[in-house]
Amino acid sequence: MFDTKMANMAYYNQILAHFGKPEMTPDQFAHAHMHTVDMALSSLFPDEKSHAAAEAFRKELNYVQFLKYIKIEPYLKTLLRKLRPGFKTAVVTNRTDTMSYILDRHELGDLFDLVLTALNVPRPKPHPDPLLKLLDHFGATPEEVLYIGDSTLDEQAAKASGISLAAYDNLALEARYHIKSLEEIEGIVFPEKG
Repeated sequence: MFDTKMANMAYYNQILAHFGKPEMTPDQFAHAHMHTVDMALSSLFPDEKSHAAAEAFRKELNYVQFLKYIKIEPYLKTLLRKLRPGFKTAVVTNRTDTMSYILDRHELGDLFDLVLTALNVPRPKPHPDPLLKLLDHFGATPEEVLYIGDSTLDEQAAKASGISLAAYDNLALEARYHIKSLEEIEGIVFPEKG
């Protein structure tokens, strides 16, 4: 839905800089970008004392200042409007307390029937918990759901839940569909129009 790479890079690098640490390496960023903020900070600050200090600083750091770096994916709003009301739409993310800011900033809140963050489930992605909660919420079967994701965590969660994955701009993922644009979702869910 969003390109959050620059926002996440700036966010974690600011936390590292606060503690006099160098900027993230590409491997550190790849991990941080996919995982929850707690998992990312655990990796960047592996000992208990520095991790606790990083968590405390993170809670003081207002994420709103990083929203300017987030870019909405082209065609997202158009697709969501075309899907509704015939389809239910949901967000499943490993973000924790920042998703509502992002949805508000891009005026997307009313286009989703459900928003599940890492705070809403016992185990976030790659575990299937958020997708299983989604199925339960809508009373749906895995065959009735299409999950769009771009990471190995998305692939693992989809596979474990039995839900089909549409891999967004990542040919390395094992998925039922591979798409380069959200516009391609229309051809999948409205095949008669294709």
